[in-house]
This record gives sequence, structure tokens and C-alpha cells, in this order.
Amino acid sequence: MTETKKAPGGSTLLAGRPVARIGFGAMQLGPLRGRPPVDRPRALEVLRRAVDQGVNHIDTAQFYGDGACNELIREALHPFPDDLALVSKVGADHDQRDGLVAAQRPEQLRAGVEENLAALGIDQLAVVNLRRLDAPPGILAEGDQLVDLDSQLAELIALRDEGKIGAIGLSNVSAAQLRQALPAGIACVQNGYNLVDRATGPVLDLCREHDIAWVPFFPLGSAFPGHPKVVEQPAVIEAAASLGVTPAQVGLAWLLAHYEHTLLIPGTADPGHLDENLAAGDVRLDTDIVESLDGVAASLS
Repeated sequence: MTETKKAPGGSTLLAGRPVARIGFGAMQLGPLRGRPPVDRPRALEVLRRAVDQGVNHIDTAQFYGDGACNELIREALHPFPDDLALVSKVGADHDQRDGLVAAQRPEQLRAGVEENLAALGIDQLAVVNLRRLDAPPGILAEGDQLVDLDSQLAELIALRDEGKIGAIGLSNVSAAQLRQALPAGIACVQNGYNLVDRATGPVLDLCREHDIAWVPFFPLGSAFPGHPKVVEQPAVIEAAASLGVTPAQVGLAWLLAHYEHTLLIPGTADPGHLDENLAAGDVRLDTDIVESLDGVAASLS
């Protein structure tokens, strides 16, 4: 008899398939500027450990580390478990200077999907997120990279019809853009959102209205300098102390508590940190703690 693994954080649907609400983001496994190279055996261990502990949603992209993340995922986990949802994104590309450039044109989106499929050794990606480059964070589209959303969606719909992607997601979009895209059938939205920065709350509200999975990036605060960090807020530190958990676990638990279709994809190259992230799914916040945490963003404005 096959043992059923516990889904970290419980489970919900992504593109019609059940996934654990705490998944894994692969970006930190690739080379990043200003950071020592990730130890390859350790990265492989983290990926296998995540799946062994019930993670069945991995977020990646071919432009993460010029394919390094997809290479690691394939080495660690191929042939992939039947229930594993491999989710990627397109809209950028890796240049020769170890940086990113925009790749927003429809033919570039198609090329990005094909590169992900080839690198991972699969015939279909569960979801492909279109990363729009209209607003920070990250690079911005200019010149011929200023592409209308409808043209991009038409290409992704064609790829879905061909069976190369299972569903379409969006990343870094406004509420107006999500509303515009709804007729295409949107499985999920990845936007920056956390306890200290809720500027994309209107997009979350629209996801709630249409039962769309919400995948917040920067769940513990922006990685860019000068932005507040969730784990440094007094209310978070106090809540963590009262519950006997870490401030990071409180920040992740707060996101899970606010919408039943929230999917978290925290990334790490450290096995211990992975365990800490997955254990956040067991943290329960009572009403008083939630009310205290809800007030954090207002106190920073």
C-alpha cells in the first residue's frame, strides 16, 4: 500500500489538480549575483526532501540562472511523480551578462515554453505564468517589448490548445489586467504581497471573486534594500514568541489564513530552512493574533 503524504498547509486546487498549499520556489537554487554558488548536492537534497515531505507544486523558470534551476529539478526528480505540478513562467530571458532582459513578444513566449519543456524533459507544463513587465519589481519592458496583453494571451491559449501547457497564469499584473484576461481562463496569479505590503490587494480581491489561486511572491517582504521585512515587525515577533514558532512561520501562516486558495512557494537552498517553511502550514493563528497582524501594514504607512 502506498503511503499518503501529508500536504504541507493542506491542499487546494491549481488548474483543477490538488496541490499542497505550501510548495517550493526554485529560484534560490540558481546562481544569483552577489551570492556564492549553491552547493549542488545540497540543492538536489532540498528538492528531493521537499517532495518526500509532500510538496507537489514546484515553481521554476528557464531564465532562473540560465536554466540551472530546471537542470537541478530534472536531475533530482526525473522521472517526475504523477502528482507533481511543474509550473514555470515566461516573459524574460537570460542574457550573456548574467542578467535578465525582457522577452514579451508572442514568439518569445512560445520559445520560452519550448525551452522549459526541453530542459525539464516533459511534454506539458502544468501552468505557465505570463510575467508582465509593466511595473516594478525587476526589469521593465521598453520599445518592441511593449506588447499588448491580448496578443500574449492568444499565444498562450494556442500553446494550451496544443497541449504544451495545462493552464495559463499571470504574474505581476494589475486588477484591470486580470479582469481583461479572465475570458482566457486564468488558473493563478503571482503578485508581490505580504503582511507589510498589500498594494496588490485589489488583485487578490478579484482572485477571491473568481476562485483563482493566489501565489504571493516576496511572502516575507521585498528582497530589495530599504523595504520593510515581515520578520522584523514587533507584532510578528510577539506572535511568534507566544506560539513558540519563528517570525517567518507567522508571516507565512498569515498569508495562508487570509484566502483558502493561497499557494506559497518559499524557496531555499537549506534543508533546515525548508523544514521550517513547510512546518508553517501547521501554525494556527487565533483571532487576536490575526487582528494584531492585520494592523501592521497600516502602522507602516
